[in-house]
Amino acid sequence: MTTTAAPFPWIKSYPAGLRWDMPLPTMQVQQLLDDAAEKWAHHPALHFMGRSITYRELQQLVDQAAKGFQDLGVKPGVHVGFFLPNTPHYVISFFGVLKAGGTVVNYSPLDAEKVLAHKVGDSQTDIIVTLDLAALYPQILKLLDTTRLQRLVVGSIAEMSGHPDAVHRQMEQTGMLVPVHYGDRHLRFAELLRNEGDYQPHPVGDVNDTIAVLQYTGGTTGLPKGAMLTHANLTAACSQIAAVVGGEPRVLEEGREKVLAVLPLFHIYALTVNMLFAIRMGAEVILHTRFDLEAVMRDLAEKKVTVFPGVPTMYTAIINHPQIGDYDFGSLKFCNSGGAPLPIEVNQSFQRLTGCCLVEGWGMTETSPTGTFTPVYGMQKVGSCGMPTVGVMLKFVDVDNPLLEAAPGERGEMCIKGPNVMKGYWNRPDATAASMTPDGYFRTGDVAYMDEDGFVFIVDRTKDMILCGGYNVYPRIIEEAIYEHPSVAEVSVIGVPDAYRGQSPKAFIALKKDAPAFTLDELKTFLKRRLGRHEMVQAIEIRKALPKTPVGKLSKKELYEEEERRRSTS
Repeated sequence: MTTTAAPFPWIKSYPAGLRWDMPLPTMQVQQLLDDAAEKWAHHPALHFMGRSITYRELQQLVDQAAKGFQDLGVKPGVHVGFFLPNTPHYVISFFGVLKAGGTVVNYSPLDAEKVLAHKVGDSQTDIIVTLDLAALYPQILKLLDTTRLQRLVVGSIAEMSGHPDAVHRQMEQTGMLVPVHYGDRHLRFAELLRNEGDYQPHPVGDVNDTIAVLQYTGGTTGLPKGAMLTHANLTAACSQIAAVVGGEPRVLEEGREKVLAVLPLFHIYALTVNMLFAIRMGAEVILHTRFDLEAVMRDLAEKKVTVFPGVPTMYTAIINHPQIGDYDFGSLKFCNSGGAPLPIEVNQSFQRLTGCCLVEGWGMTETSPTGTFTPVYGMQKVGSCGMPTVGVMLKFVDVDNPLLEAAPGERGEMCIKGPNVMKGYWNRPDATAASMTPDGYFRTGDVAYMDEDGFVFIVDRTKDMILCGGYNVYPRIIEEAIYEHPSVAEVSVIGVPDAYRGQSPKAFIALKKDAPAFTLDELKTFLKRRLGRHEMVQAIEIRKALPKTPVGKLSKKELYEEEERRRSTS
């Protein structure tokens, strides 16, 4: 990168030992595993349902998967999809596909059939790896005869557990399994691995150009687009994280950490942080197939987890656990929140109750997903998602005219440039062009500002901004104020039509367990000194739970759709 670091205000705020212009090594993604297996051959790499897999064992399983995929025709240009929860199947298949020369396509188990079909066709997926679960297999089976999909590789959770027979019986008794008719178009995962691992290596020519993963964005409108993440994008992101946590004093140490992987690996946040970066540093990755609060609390304490990346809803659940004081979280060194803005109240309560520093960062699918970080040791600012990470440049442009830059300290659409930013959108040159500024910055769609110390404060998404009687109202500000109410566990604010003002804010609220409910007037009284008149909530809806994305962050898409249906039927 030729741009000098001096003009950037965040440079002076970096903790000692961290340089913005320090080298960021990039490589083939699969080299992360091979390097780890060489350094920590006998160190546990994965822990799943009573079974521990060392780095040497994981490398051998990956090599066998690579050979198995090549026997199915996987090579450069062939795309393999994953329709999987957090099990060893995912990790083994991920590196196996890359070693075979193919490209990974991530699918969400929560996708509707229409979206799944779109992704298969758009991404040109030929093979999908899944499990014999009632929640997964039937959905993918429908696509085998209606899309270009040619082959399914089907595994079983029990085969990767420490007690296969007992796990299989339990899952069978609870109705979690469905029968699979293996044949020409179905292959058992165990059969995929039944070889010596003598695959044919396909060296990546240019890591900056070769796509490792097609990661689909879950945009709020239209069908999702595939972000082309190259080998360099993903490994640069790992190098950025390593730089941030590897300074002095050192936050994390190679070969000595335990990462609790609850976030779904098919999501970019977990893919990079919980899997790729964890493997790069030789950590033991403890896999959970879903967020179960009791299981998470137990493993954090009993397995002496040191690293727990999560999203705000997870930390909200933890701090509201009635027995949180009975758990020993003394082993935790580092907790990071991403995926959505972290409410200030949640952050402060978590640190007070657990004794572990919870820092916030910002990133997107298109940025692999690094972008900003908050130092564990050094300057921190309440309400900020941190400062630009190593090698990243940020600027802010006028929301209405992206050709104009916002003045320093003023709100604008945040734009980013760096080695972690995607190559572009798959088969969508129009969308790629529309997302970039003339000087090569990616337009994030986030409205934010940067203070004099280089710290970023995200106000909201441009598409979520509410226009109330000519005023720009940002849901994030309203949500932060509502979070201060003692009864509120979670809140999402959207704009709904208002005959007089154009739009008005409506709050959807989930209450804490056993907390008393309140009326709209009571909430307005509480918010009177916290919000301006133009920002005041005009409607509320109390719910048992709020809609969330597959990674667990609050989702407004469903709320907008519900409001639209109400209007169309009224």
